[in-house]
Amino acid sequence: MPLRVIFMGTPEFSVPVLRAIAEAGHEIAAVYTQPPRAAGRRGLELTPSPVQREAERLGIDVRTPISLKGETEQAAFRALQADVAVAVAYGLLLPKAILEAPRLGCINGHASLLPRWRGAAPIQRAIMAGDTETGMMVMHMEEGLDTGPVALVEKCAIGPDMTAGDLHDRLMHIAATLMVEALSRIETETLAFTLQAVDGVTYARKIDKSETRVDWTRPAVEVHNHLRGLSPFPGAWSEIEIGGRTERLKLLRSTLVDGQSLTEDWSPSEDLGESGGILDDRLTVACGTGAIRLVEVQRAGGRPAAAQEFLRGAKIEKGMKFS
Repeated sequence: MPLRVIFMGTPEFSVPVLRAIAEAGHEIAAVYTQPPRAAGRRGLELTPSPVQREAERLGIDVRTPISLKGETEQAAFRALQADVAVAVAYGLLLPKAILEAPRLGCINGHASLLPRWRGAAPIQRAIMAGDTETGMMVMHMEEGLDTGPVALVEKCAIGPDMTAGDLHDRLMHIAATLMVEALSRIETETLAFTLQAVDGVTYARKIDKSETRVDWTRPAVEVHNHLRGLSPFPGAWSEIEIGGRTERLKLLRSTLVDGQSLTEDWSPSEDLGESGGILDDRLTVACGTGAIRLVEVQRAGGRPAAAQEFLRGAKIEKGMKFS
């Protein structure tokens, strides 16, 4: 028998899950999402979340409380008489009264291999740390931050040049399939949970703007992981002088290079030069050790562009330097 579900989510990542639950035939009693936020160039227009837009398209009741701590909101949640609540990147911690309201509790789709990367930014932090594998998990929610027992896991390899955006898109479709399977198993009373491991706990703290400037003195592999972990948003950046004017560039894609691929006349004994220095006409940049080649960049106010396209409109030569 289909379940009566409350869905809780906000960003684009959550949309395929909501859509898949609806297509599986479950009754979605209501969708909870973050309130519309100011957007647009002047920040004057209130823009509904991607989940709100999808819920309205599906004709589902949408609720956008700023908090679930008050008795009025908790009573309204209980009144929905849901079998289960499904949360995927909702953005609010759920108090005990909410967690206990559905008949079968609340389950969450989390984008990491718990207990590694509990918290707000598991996709970005996994890439920034150089992880080669992550995944999606369905867990039973409790009051702690991503501490509940886990039921379903699907692993996903992280390629050497994969960005956070690439991984986000892959995991959100895995999340949809996994959550539908979890609900199917709840229907048949075959969803079993296992406690998380005690060892290996790490926290994926929210990305702060202070982290986004590139430090070229770090080893090339760390710079590369930093760039791809912050791409496409908020985007790692650095400054360089172009045509007599200092410009800030977002650095969206890169790849590691070895010495032999830098230039035809490069020799292994040659010093790569100062960190941040441009080494050739293909946007290869020296790091503290080693080098990276920029593959995609974005000028302020512009659109993302492949490196060669960017270089056709910006005179950047060997010997110039990112600050």
